Amino acid sequence: MKKRTAVTILLNIFFILLVLVIILPAAWLIMNSLKTNVELFTDSLALPAKVQFANYISAWNKGLYKYFGNSVIVSSISLISILFLSSLLAYGITRFNSRFGNLIFLITLGGMALSEQVALVPLYKILQATHLYNTYWAVILPYVAFRIPFTVFLMRAYFMCIPKELEEAAVIDGYNSFQIFRKIIVPISKPIFASCAIVNLNFVWNEFLFANVFLESKSIMTIPIGLMTFKGDMRSDYVVMLAGITIASLPMIILYLCMQKQFVRGLTSGAVKG
Repeated sequence: MKKRTAVTILLNIFFILLVLVIILPAAWLIMNSLKTNVELFTDSLALPAKVQFANYISAWNKGLYKYFGNSVIVSSISLISILFLSSLLAYGITRFNSRFGNLIFLITLGGMALSEQVALVPLYKILQATHLYNTYWAVILPYVAFRIPFTVFLMRAYFMCIPKELEEAAVIDGYNSFQIFRKIIVPISKPIFASCAIVNLNFVWNEFLFANVFLESKSIMTIPIGLMTFKGDMRSDYVVMLAGITIASLPMIILYLCMQKQFVRGLTSGAVKG
């Protein structure tokens, strides 16, 4: 009993430290985004003498709204494509009795072993040859391609947990394969769709490498690249940069808070029987 209590106390201490490691940098970021540059360099750990909400307005008006809009466009198209293609592939692998099903799954998983850095030069040449370089599609297509393997891996595990009796009953009612997928599989698979949406959106929203190499024009830059240009554009106005980083972080935080239950359910359901 004493041993179990000691283990519980140690675990609680560990989790508290873990929370502090996550919360303190975020608190520092928000606190200093509300200061002036003089206050930031004088004492970055002190509270602001006067809250400077103007930093957020300045960051938004000096170009962040363009980068934010570009990120929304790229993330929306990428996410919809990833979920649609991955769900169809995962459903086909788990439901259609093909002798090539396992082979297709293994080939798909092989994509997880391909490094983004290794594919950078070939992708650059392909995008130049197809005249897609410096367009939205220059980042959307690589995002979709690189995220499908992991998404299929998660969805396949979840679809394997769904009783086939539901689909057999639908077949008796006259449903074809696509109707079964659309009207039965998708509605009861909302948790895994939510999990995959959060994981993939977090990657696409914060991705830096492809966006930095494949996008040149400021008019189509996403938030990670746009924030990098703030230093030159604003003459090292660091508090405005911090305000921009805070604004860029809000969508993912809000999304996770709204969908955290589905996120956990989706991952744990697939992990139990997959």
